[in-house]
Amino acid sequence: MILTITLNPSVDISYKLDELALDTVNRVSDVSKTAGGKGLNVTRVIQQLGEDVAASGFLGGSLGDFIRAEIAGKGIQDDFVSIAGETRNCIAVIHDGQQTEILESGPEISADEAGEFLKHFTDVVQKVDLVTISGSLPKGLEPDFYGQLVETANQHGTRVLLDTKGELLSHTIAGEEKPFLIKPNEEELADLWGETVTGETAIMSALESQRFSDIPWVVVTTGAAGAYVKHDAVIYKVSAPKVDAVNPVGSGDAVIAGFAAGLSRGLTDTELIKFGLAMGVLNAMEARTGSINPENISWCVDQIHVETMGG
Repeated sequence: MILTITLNPSVDISYKLDELALDTVNRVSDVSKTAGGKGLNVTRVIQQLGEDVAASGFLGGSLGDFIRAEIAGKGIQDDFVSIAGETRNCIAVIHDGQQTEILESGPEISADEAGEFLKHFTDVVQKVDLVTISGSLPKGLEPDFYGQLVETANQHGTRVLLDTKGELLSHTIAGEEKPFLIKPNEEELADLWGETVTGETAIMSALESQRFSDIPWVVVTTGAAGAYVKHDAVIYKVSAPKVDAVNPVGSGDAVIAGFAAGLSRGLTDTELIKFGLAMGVLNAMEARTGSINPENISWCVDQIHVETMGG
């Protein structure tokens, strides 16, 4: 069983318009509503890969009920903790070849709710093979909250795959207890580094630094070009096939899902890297965020090239 954590989930609403008219009424018939948040994108892909998966985080109000109903309908185990606040909406208006987003900040988590979640997590983490943690923290939680989850998981021998960015990522990996895997993209690596990280030489230098020495897996995605992956002291360069991208949003989440499923299956390093990165490519080929077509997995894995760079 894989456990996914989405502490600030949302109902993602997509409105598709030929054009957006300001300061007047816009009527829309092409509407989609789905359970959203980076961790729930991960959840869907893991489920599509045929792995047993449970989803956890905070849910509240009628929008929380909507998400519970959607994941239950997909056969995903519901391990969310109920809160007094209302789960947020995130709205995307797709118009004129552009995408305008309106993102609610979400509910504020009380100290009692945070404590309840930590107790729940301590119980659940002992029953799963590994944990993925994705996205931002909701209001009310301290910056060390992810660090607390990592520490608890490590105490019980459960590996953590962490996908966040900025100060939250920096704060978490600075702690004594480290996640098993992190997945910054080039921009997020630069934020972590405090300076521009562009090109192979700069990425290799960053990966070889002491900052990442105690993190077993560091996956730096570089968009359509592929990725650079460090496992312990070995660094790999990964190239991906060129595809017609329909919707690249959520591809990073799909990569996390691929690595989680691959680790659960005990794949070798090269097999794991190919499988994990393939999920990002397959997500980009689908219209729906956090979705893959399992029929294309073998083809895509075969098209990914892994080269050892150092170690």
